[in-house]
Amino acid sequence: MTGNRTLQDNWPTGTCYGCGPANHKGLQLKSSWSDDGRFIIAAYKADLIYNSGMPGVMYGGTIASLIDCHSIWAAMAFGYRFENREMGSEPTFAFVTGELNIKYIKPTPLDKTIHLKAWVEGDIGKKTKVLCELGPEGDITATGKVTAVRI
Repeated sequence: MTGNRTLQDNWPTGTCYGCGPANHKGLQLKSSWSDDGRFIIAAYKADLIYNSGMPGVMYGGTIASLIDCHSIWAAMAFGYRFENREMGSEPTFAFVTGELNIKYIKPTPLDKTIHLKAWVEGDIGKKTKVLCELGPEGDITATGKVTAVRI
């Protein structure tokens, strides 16, 4: 990533519901490197339509989508960095979700900005393990373990 660009800026035609810049009805998640370069981070403010049926609590499917997309972008960003290449450089590659495990720790509030932090655990390869944390500032309300498969 260069400058203030998000990782998703490298795929402007992406239509993924969770993170695709070209999907204007989607969640529009925007991920970037942390200042220290150790994590992929994002901030997300959900609309009230994403409630779980309980007032003020985020729907679990929305949480899973955010963790899924953010973790896949983490796998791609770490993969490009591992190969000493600029994000999106040729030949391009991508990752898809091979496995997604979500642990819901406690309700995620809808009235606060939600922060995501993801990182690769272990080796970067055909299958890459990504861990992700989600919650409002200073709190973790859900975690994810993703197996990202390089295609």
